[in-house]
Amino acid sequence: MKTTIRLEEVMLLLLGCYLFMQLDLAWWWFFVLLLTPDVGMLGYLAGNKVGAVTYNVFHHRGLAIVLFLIGRSYLDMPILELVGIILFSHAAMDRIFGYGLKYEKGFKYTHLGEIGNKNG
Repeated sequence: MKTTIRLEEVMLLLLGCYLFMQLDLAWWWFFVLLLTPDVGMLGYLAGNKVGAVTYNVFHHRGLAIVLFLIGRSYLDMPILELVGIILFSHAAMDRIFGYGLKYEKGFKYTHLGEIGNKNG
């Protein structure tokens, strides 16, 4: 099952790449910006609860989709489209490697299981 889930995430990352290519930006910007959502980890400097919230905001695909759609359909703001695509793509990339949305008890506790736990 893990392989199937990872393959699904790979396809979602490829969808993000495709959507990015529809923007009027050089391709290399995708790779430059792909890790920027990890700024959400800085919340852990204020503790596990704040860290989980900030991390999850920057890694929530629902928020990414909403930002993309608002940018494309309602406000005609390419920057919102870009932010949505990067958030969406980054979340897919993280989940390929087993990093999921965080629980408040610590960084390694995610909705995909415990990071570093071979059984999780």
